[in-house]
Amino acid sequence: MLTHRLATNDDVPALTALMTAAIDVLQTDVLEPAQVAASHALMGLDTTLIDDGTYYVIDADGQLAGCGGWSRRATLYGGNHTAGRSDAALDPRVDAARVRAMYTQPGFTRRGVGRLILTLCEEAARSEGFRRLELMATLAGRPLYASYGFQEVEELVDTTTGAAIPLVRMAKAVS
Repeated sequence: MLTHRLATNDDVPALTALMTAAIDVLQTDVLEPAQVAASHALMGLDTTLIDDGTYYVIDADGQLAGCGGWSRRATLYGGNHTAGRSDAALDPRVDAARVRAMYTQPGFTRRGVGRLILTLCEEAARSEGFRRLELMATLAGRPLYASYGFQEVEELVDTTTGAAIPLVRMAKAVS
């Protein structure tokens, strides 16, 4: 059974380990080894989400199964260490809330973890007046987001880490 709660700063070490495992294991089917290694510099935990109370921990029978959240701030993707972040507040009347930093423990894929996170994010963003969601998908995450109703907006390649990391900007109306 899946349960959820808001993340705290005490969760950071476990969340960081989960993210490392998810990148190392779940990206290998869609990225070359150099791209997987470079993904660690591009992705990761943004503790602003924890501070804002918008980041969730998902447990399955007492085990950490996944994490993810949403943001009312401008940054679309990346961790604390990622260049170009912006904490500027979004206007729910015109801007899309950001779904951010979703990771599933490799042993818990295809068990509803990602769908639960997306549902929690959508409900919370709706309660704050947002009418749209936006995210930056990895190639590995793209099928989940599409199955949840996200539409592709654009494909791009992030080269800030020195390796070409393909990404897909996706958006969805809040239902």
